[in-house]
Amino acid sequence: MEIYSMYGVGIPTERAYVYKLTPAAECCIPFQIDTSAKDKSEDGCLKDGVYTVDGDETISALSAGYMCAKGWRGNTRFNPSGIKTYIREYDHNPPSNFLEGRGTQSGAHVDIMGNFQLIEDVIRVVAGATGEEQGGDQVYTGIFEWSEKINLLATN
Repeated sequence: MEIYSMYGVGIPTERAYVYKLTPAAECCIPFQIDTSAKDKSEDGCLKDGVYTVDGDETISALSAGYMCAKGWRGNTRFNPSGIKTYIREYDHNPPSNFLEGRGTQSGAHVDIMGNFQLIEDVIRVVAGATGEEQGGDQVYTGIFEWSEKINLLATN
């Protein structure tokens, strides 16, 4: 048995928001996204009150890959049998034109099931290929470095 985490990356994905208090008379919800909040540099991850990170446009790469990168990797309390884990990231390559439809190399959340690489990987797993036979992990992000910064045993 092996555990796989297969997901798209390479698309800015919403992670957090900057809120501002609004007068209660304007709206029943007293907070709204502060669209004036921006990073000082053009390359920053805060634009119009929304922080973005690498992901598939819906799920961040850290959320999609963390457990296979650290939580289940090796012999851990979440994987006491030490079942091998593999991460297969699919870098987003949008269709070159509108006629191509959603794209066969898309890493977008709503399109990933049409990604030829993902389909090929799933077929190989179902046919009995091991993660090692498929080349092990296929990673385009810093998922392993990000995961190491998270302490699973932390308690508050």
